[in-house]
Amino acid sequence: MNKSNIILASKREGLGWIRCEGKGSFANSPRLKDWSDRQLRSGLTHLVVDLEACTGMDSTFMGTMAGIAMRIARVEGGLMEVASANEKNSRSLDDLGLSALMLINPPKPSWEGEEEEIRSSLVELGAAGATDNTQHVFDAHQTLVDADDSNTEKFSTVLDCLEAELRARNSEQHE
Repeated sequence: MNKSNIILASKREGLGWIRCEGKGSFANSPRLKDWSDRQLRSGLTHLVVDLEACTGMDSTFMGTMAGIAMRIARVEGGLMEVASANEKNSRSLDDLGLSALMLINPPKPSWEGEEEEIRSSLVELGAAGATDNTQHVFDAHQTLVDADDSNTEKFSTVLDCLEAELRARNSEQHE
């Protein structure tokens, strides 16, 4: 595991907290998804993604965040917030229309003043369960398109290539 690009997490008093240190990418986004999905199934309704130490995010990571935000929004009282996003990361999320799905750097968060205590309780997430990387990347980009129509043009080529790869692989398995 690359120690410079890690995902840490903890849950306490109904608040889930995920921290990305280094780059958020297709390589570590399955851990983000896996942990979040397990927490949502166990009743989590409030999730914070901490980007204080995040040096940048690729589209797969942001698509994974969008998918989590869309799932948590379906839960009564569900809320996803982004903490400590620098200008570059805030702009990246906003450019993809994701500020409509999550609160980025909320001015008066419920966890204000507790960040250091929460961060000190985080543990590094291990590898996610078996993940089909091609399917994961496809799903993340499809989520970005679903989240904001203006993303269709940005990601249509990526989606077409990934879909063709998935189709070819599927037909090989059925021969």
